[in-house]
Amino acid sequence: MLSIVLGLTASVLQASIVNLALPDIGRQLDASAAQSIWVVNAFQIATLVMLLPLASFGDRVGYRRVYLSGMVLFTLSSFGAMLANSIESLIVARAIQGLGAAGVMSVNSALVRQIYPASRLGRGMAINSMVVASSAVAGPSVAAAILSIASWPWLFAVNVPLGVAAGMLGRRFLPGSGPASLPRERYSVVDVLLNVLMFSMVFIGAQGLGAGGVGRASSPWFSWGLLAGGVAVGFFYLRRQNRMIVPMFPVDLLRIPVFALSMCTSITAFCAQTLAYIALPFLLLEAYGRSHAEAGLLITVWPLGIVAAAPIAGRLVGRYPDGLLGGIGLGIMATGLALLAALPAQPTNADIVWRMVLCGAGFGLFQTPNNHTIVTSPPRNRAGAASGMLGTARITGQTLGAMLLALIFAIYDRHNGDAEMAALLLATVFSVAAGVFSTLRVGRGRHDE
Repeated sequence: MLSIVLGLTASVLQASIVNLALPDIGRQLDASAAQSIWVVNAFQIATLVMLLPLASFGDRVGYRRVYLSGMVLFTLSSFGAMLANSIESLIVARAIQGLGAAGVMSVNSALVRQIYPASRLGRGMAINSMVVASSAVAGPSVAAAILSIASWPWLFAVNVPLGVAAGMLGRRFLPGSGPASLPRERYSVVDVLLNVLMFSMVFIGAQGLGAGGVGRASSPWFSWGLLAGGVAVGFFYLRRQNRMIVPMFPVDLLRIPVFALSMCTSITAFCAQTLAYIALPFLLLEAYGRSHAEAGLLITVWPLGIVAAAPIAGRLVGRYPDGLLGGIGLGIMATGLALLAALPAQPTNADIVWRMVLCGAGFGLFQTPNNHTIVTSPPRNRAGAASGMLGTARITGQTLGAMLLALIFAIYDRHNGDAEMAALLLATVFSVAAGVFSTLRVGRGRHDE
């Protein structure tokens, strides 16, 4: 588990840790803002497009092999990013780093299912969920701490010792697993390419519509074309997958009602979290006049709430229905978000803190039982596919939340608090929707072979 914790912490942090350093990176590497944003996009796209292909590969050749290979690639590319002397070389290193991160994220939950006996799997999923959730929202705080004493290459340098330690521990202790007992079906490169095309076109098109795009994507028609092309490729790809015995995009698992509802819960919950978590710095800095240090400390309360609630959720898994626990957690999160949207014009730090605690604790209570259902509802020989879908749902929800926030900021000219409050209200709606999806699972059975 320590190997998995170290690998997940490094790979999930890298999705957001660079954002704060983009202006410095652009200045030092003589890059435009449009080029600099691809330091972030290259990592996110590479991770998203390869999660499911690598999860499917893990089902065939063993999860340990995919995890360790991803860890090696992630560590080497982090070293390359640290030494990059041009924006082009940094973007290439980040894309390779995203591919390595996909190897880590695609099978980590499947490995957790192998490590823990069924009676204690909830505790393992609690650790997993806590690391993913806290790392996803801690990126800006960690980046601020590093940049206060060092330059931007150190954002990548910190991955090297973490990656080496995770790889050495994993090689020594992670359970070995041969190919799963799946029906014989050739691993298709065509399906990998279709998966890459579908997700990358939809991601870049959505980014272009939400954030004004970069380069050629600044044209809304180009962005709409990419989005439509991604949907068309997806239609062909999913029809092809539907005819397969062991599909790369696990349409077979989506036929399990409790799995499909859990995926909807995850996407909408992460969308709500991203909407709120990106809007909060603008609200605290611009509308409420907090300093950067104050805003950073206040925002840190959210992941602390997750860390506090996740172990409690792990102990409750198995005693109460996952759908009920998730629904209660999302109800608490929705209450916290609604109360943040109703903050007075000049709130005290205490007014903000207890609302943040509700949001973090609610999210922490939801994520562990939801992930437990996603990982255990399919048969064991499809645990890799389930693990890949778990990561795909998270990144899809985060991308949707970021896109919706960009649209909100495009509607409101000034960040005087109105745009941020609108984002928090929309986040509340998504959190309520996630709670509804979660409670609909109560009473539905699942496979746990």
